[in-house]
Amino acid sequence: MRRFCLFFSLALIFILNSIPISVFAYSYGDPNEEKVAEVYKQMAEKLNEQPPNFAEARKIFETVKEEIDMHMGTEPSQAVLSAIDKKDKEAVLKNMEKILVLNIARRLENIEKNFEQYDTSKRLLAKAFATYEALSPIVQGKDAALDKRLRDEFNKALQSLGNPGLFGVGEKKANIEQFKKSKETILTSLQKQFGLKSLKVGHFSESATEKPQEVQKKEWTDLSKLKNWIPIAILLVVIAGVVVYSWRRKRT
Repeated sequence: MRRFCLFFSLALIFILNSIPISVFAYSYGDPNEEKVAEVYKQMAEKLNEQPPNFAEARKIFETVKEEIDMHMGTEPSQAVLSAIDKKDKEAVLKNMEKILVLNIARRLENIEKNFEQYDTSKRLLAKAFATYEALSPIVQGKDAALDKRLRDEFNKALQSLGNPGLFGVGEKKANIEQFKKSKETILTSLQKQFGLKSLKVGHFSESATEKPQEVQKKEWTDLSKLKNWIPIAILLVVIAGVVVYSWRRKRT
């Protein structure tokens, strides 16, 4: 019995380490956080202190500066840091808001480039929407109808990705033309709302295979793929074995 318990314990440890943390659930209603958007919210909090805490705002911004430079070029970061040096709170926030719009643009751009890759597209769309959530209060304050329209377009974009279904059951075909329409509406509206001359700043180098560490930690598991059910199946077999073994021991 001791040997069996030891085997069961080792098997359980192996299985639990094999199962992704979020294997059981992830939905669009609980989107990944977008680091740049979170930084914007933290900076706004520091800048809204009395007096504004520019030193802390700079420290927070520097945690994403490298990522921003990599994907958007150095101009956006220089604008933010220059405004911090000048202690111009409004300019800092406005430049950060423009960075968020650029971030949404790069996410949507990469979805279109890799549209057939459902998992990647869904993840990137969730991050684009998480970025919009940070801008939403500003849009809503100026034009509540636009905020609702943009949310609807994000939902349409999600639907346009289709769904591979579970083992092919419930499969829904993707619609790239619908995605392009939603993308155009979202980006055109945000560009106008936040006064950007162009959304083609810097270079969009993110590829479908790029998975920053923070993304990998929170990435959902696609249960439509058979391989993702293997750890669960092994766990159920082990549990069933323990039950049968215990039942037989009691009978003898």
